[in-house]
Amino acid sequence: MHNMTMATKLGGLILGVLAFCASIATGADDPWVVYEGKEGPGNGKHIVLIGGDEEYRSEEALPMLGKILAVHHGFKCTVLFSINPADGTIDPMNQNYIPGLHQLQTADMMIIASRFRELPDEDMKHIDEFVNSGKPILGLRTATHAFSYSKNKDSAYVKYDWRNKDWPGGFGQQVLGETWINHHGKHNVESTRGVINEEFKNHPILKGVKDVWGPTDVYGIKNLVPEAKVLMFGQVLEGMNPTDKPVEGPKNDPMMPLVWTKTFTGNQGKTSQVICTTMGAAIDFASEDLRRLVVNAVYWATGLEDKIPERACVAPVGPFEPTYFGFGKFTKDLKPADLKR
Repeated sequence: MHNMTMATKLGGLILGVLAFCASIATGADDPWVVYEGKEGPGNGKHIVLIGGDEEYRSEEALPMLGKILAVHHGFKCTVLFSINPADGTIDPMNQNYIPGLHQLQTADMMIIASRFRELPDEDMKHIDEFVNSGKPILGLRTATHAFSYSKNKDSAYVKYDWRNKDWPGGFGQQVLGETWINHHGKHNVESTRGVINEEFKNHPILKGVKDVWGPTDVYGIKNLVPEAKVLMFGQVLEGMNPTDKPVEGPKNDPMMPLVWTKTFTGNQGKTSQVICTTMGAAIDFASEDLRRLVVNAVYWATGLEDKIPERACVAPVGPFEPTYFGFGKFTKDLKPADLKR
């Protein structure tokens, strides 16, 4: 009996240690969130989604996209946030701290939706290595001006600044295809209708995509290289409803590129497939077909073009009630762990 009791206690102790180790492995307190891939074509591939913008609620959009990609399509998705280091809460106003960028070392694709970030060199190193790795990149909305160096002008990564002159337009223009130019549509007055470019209407990224509309305005584009493939143009509408009429005159003649693909060859001679859209606020992703476009882009960029469904499942996993865009409208006191379910 004594031996049985000791064995039972020892077994309980071992189970307790294993449970503790498991809790560490699953990162219960990590300042990022991981959605493990379920069954699907993307199983075995890892997507890292990088948020961090003050206005367009990437901290809401990226977990939603991550869960869709993981649960419906099998991709492992790691979502990173701008974090307040003092209390571990998600703080889009903090431009200098996005923990977890080392996750890019095992990533098959990067999705970025950041704005005016200035990160420590030890963190930017991971982004720079990925950018030059030949692996695919998808930029959303403010990623065209993802980085801004106002403090550390001597950084090894200052060229990523959206205003850089030596590497014109920095990361946005050089990698994604454009830097910040202007609000072509009137901000918070004129919304955006996506118009498919007939030349590329059969592109795999547009499979099952018919109806894209969002309340954010069309961004100005002027530096996009001729070899870029513009899949969709942004039509400026008179108002903030999907039924509003297109604005008459030069704003829509010609229309600005809204979604495009291009390539980027890094300093190691490796070439990446790049997709960019100047849509991408959380509220824009109320559009089912904008979600579908992103899912298709992930399949296409990660070598799964032949696996793109006729109409990819993009139903949100759990509630998705996006906050309307605006500065300071993020949910306070929220930690990444709160988004794991």
